[in-house]
Amino acid sequence: MRTLLISLRHHLAALRMLLAFTVICGIAYPLAITAIAQLPGLHNRANGSAVSVDGRVVGSALLGQAFTDAHGNPFVQYFQSRPSAGGYDPTATGASNLGPESIVDTLPDPSVKDDTGTQSLLTRVCARSLTVGTFNGVDGARPYCTPDGVGAVLAVFWSGPGYHGHVVRVISVNQACPEASFLAEYHGVRVQCARHGRDYTRGQIIPIRGSAPAHPAVPADAVTASGSGVDPNISPAYARLQEARIAAARGATVAQIDALVRQHTAGRDLGFLGEPRVNVLQLNIALDQTYPYRK
Repeated sequence: MRTLLISLRHHLAALRMLLAFTVICGIAYPLAITAIAQLPGLHNRANGSAVSVDGRVVGSALLGQAFTDAHGNPFVQYFQSRPSAGGYDPTATGASNLGPESIVDTLPDPSVKDDTGTQSLLTRVCARSLTVGTFNGVDGARPYCTPDGVGAVLAVFWSGPGYHGHVVRVISVNQACPEASFLAEYHGVRVQCARHGRDYTRGQIIPIRGSAPAHPAVPADAVTASGSGVDPNISPAYARLQEARIAAARGATVAQIDALVRQHTAGRDLGFLGEPRVNVLQLNIALDQTYPYRK
């Protein structure tokens, strides 16, 4: 009987401890933090840094979003955001997890309807650069990219082991047959297109730089997705690239649009951390207020 009473006292003590910590950690602490977060200077950040126009929330200053129509086509009158690997979905943020060694595509299976294959990081960069360049009226050429926007990569087969001897066969691994190769020949051997399902891993994988400029017209942040997938900012260089298109769409001068970009360009944090940046949502809101778009 005495043992039972001792056990009961222990259980009651544990229950009191559970109730006390539930009240402190589960109720009092969250309420206290919520109250502190509503103080001036913290209120906006605590509530997601929401951005409102005419009383309607149009986004967050901390989250990037797409400025496209229902079919995914970019609006010509707006600055475009950095690419997103997660479709700008704040509930599924993340990167593509592809690194600099991702240069060979998985080609689509022609026997499977709507199969698009899997693009390497290099081909994604090449395709984006070509698209951004065309959309903004500049040259989208980039080193190690073909003119049609895929990675310029060869699989070179040699006569001897260890990539020695002479070249006997060359495949443009990211260009599916019957497409013509971006390069006619390599070391005197005709370059062939690639076929789905063929194993080219025994060949020496060689990216071809090509004749594109060392400093492409399309900046790096226009063709690479951020680690979070919802970066709200772009570089001043990417903003400047889009100025002529937006000026033409809105009936303004490039100088007027450039002045607006400069007004919305933030410098490095504390003067040395990070890079200068432009918040796309806030810049586009200022565009609508200053130079309204008329079809």
